This record gives sequence, structure tokens and C-alpha cells, in this order.
Amino acid sequence: MIKKIYFQSIFFGFLSFKEAFAAESGGMPQLNPEFWISQIFWLILTFGTMYVVLSKFILPKISNNLESRKSQILENIEAAEKQREDSEAKLKEYDEVILKSKSEARTMFNQTREKALKDIIAKKEVLDQQIDDEINKAEKEIEVLRVSAPDKINKIAIETSSELLEKLIGSGVNNSSISAIVDDLSKRNGDKYYGN
Repeated sequence: MIKKIYFQSIFFGFLSFKEAFAAESGGMPQLNPEFWISQIFWLILTFGTMYVVLSKFILPKISNNLESRKSQILENIEAAEKQREDSEAKLKEYDEVILKSKSEARTMFNQTREKALKDIIAKKEVLDQQIDDEINKAEKEIEVLRVSAPDKINKIAIETSSELLEKLIGSGVNNSSISAIVDDLSKRNGDKYYGN
């Protein structure tokens, strides 16, 4: 690019020779042919120096900067692509962890529910058995009371009757006769109440 600019400037310099002959009569000293050799010398020296400075010092730095910037951009693109892939992998892993956690939670809930139902059924069976045992025990106690109640009632009736007769008559009464009367009454009335 610098070479192209350099040669274009020389080309335009030589094109201006035609105008120089026309301008010489106007009194412009830079267009006077006797100064052309020195002007061409300084032109070549100036543009040559500029070309050397640009091609050896400035353009390599610019080229290096462009290359380093290009490599940095490529590295950034590669890093961004890698981060995108890592993010997608992490997101996929996160989704798998969530699905696994949901499945484990569902399994644990079902197991806990089944265990709770089994515990409830077992406790209900134990409670039903305890209730049945209590009912059987109460029925046995009632049966024992039903069997022993007439004897106790007869005994109480004999004692009470004996005490009443003693208070009414003023003297003791034979317990065997009172016992016979009470037994006779309890047999007659017992058939009604106890079904004997």
C-alpha cells in the first residue's frame, strides 16, 4: 500500500512538468527548471524516508496489533463457545439432578405412605384385639357376677330379714327358716329375672 502511494506521488510529480512550463513565466520559483533536480532529490529523499519509516517501524507494529487483536478475538470466541458448551452441560446435568430428585422424592413418599398405612393397619389390628379382649373380659366378669349374684342377694336378704325380724319381734329368729323362705322366693322370682 505504501509502495502504491509512493509511485502515485512520483507519477503525479512528473505530470506536473507540463504545468511547470506554463507556470514558469508566472514567476513561481518552485516551477523553475533549474531547481527541479534539487526538488526531485528532496522529494525522493522525503518519500523514501517516509516509506522506510512506515514499512520498517510503523506498519509492523500496526500489523502485529491487528494480528494480536485477531488472535485475542479468536481466543475470546473459543472461550465463549467453551463456556456456552459448559453452561449447556451444566444445565443438562442440573435437569437430570432435578428429575432424579423428583423421582427419589416420589419413591420416598410412596414408601413412607405404604409404611404409614401398614403401621395404621397393624395398630388397628392390635387395638381391635385389645378391644375384643376387654369385651371378653367384661363378659366373663358379667357372667361371674350373674352366677354369683343370687347367692349374694340371698345372703344379704337373709341377714337383712333376720335383723328386721329381730327388731320387730325383739328376739332372735332361726336363720335356717329365714334362709328356706328366701331360697323359695328367689327360685320363684329368679326364673323371671335370670331365665333359670
